[in-house]
Amino acid sequence: MKRRQLIAWSLGTLGLAACSDKADAPAFTGIDITGADYATGFALTDHNGQARTLADFKGQVVVVFFGFTQCPDVCPTSMSELAEVRRQLGDQGDKLQGIFISIDPERDTPQVMKEYMANFDPSFLALYSKPEELPELAKSFKIYYKKVPGNTPTSYSMDHSAGSYVYDTQGRIRLYHRYGTGVEGLVADVKQLLKG
Repeated sequence: MKRRQLIAWSLGTLGLAACSDKADAPAFTGIDITGADYATGFALTDHNGQARTLADFKGQVVVVFFGFTQCPDVCPTSMSELAEVRRQLGDQGDKLQGIFISIDPERDTPQVMKEYMANFDPSFLALYSKPEELPELAKSFKIYYKKVPGNTPTSYSMDHSAGSYVYDTQGRIRLYHRYGTGVEGLVADVKQLLKG
């Protein structure tokens, strides 16, 4: 085989291998962000006062949602859907860890968040940061949040990004699920990640 033919054959083989690898990759419902340089982790405190990082949940698929407990619609809907995902996983339900990170540390005290989580699933955890650390945390996850003034100083609301980050059993960021994607898609994606 001449040198040019050998090079062309080698490149063709590599191309086929690359196509084959792509075809073997799992098809996800959520947006595949594997290898992203953001949303790579956290070091926060949970509603029980325990320090938490992603490493605490090795062996589980972790779904992280940013919100606030006085949210009227998006937050409770997202957490209810996540609880339903856990229920639909059946025997594998304990392999899913729901995480709610507060963007309202002024009002979301540990006790308030503990009571809020009890509305959805007792295994879910609410995490919080110090108010002065929240901007950097939000930036590291590329999430948006903004206080919207109300009629009184404590009746404000919060505008914020509405989506969930999904991590595999090794704590690697894998997916972003937009708000409204639905339970079935997330169930399918969690099952896919649990297969490894």
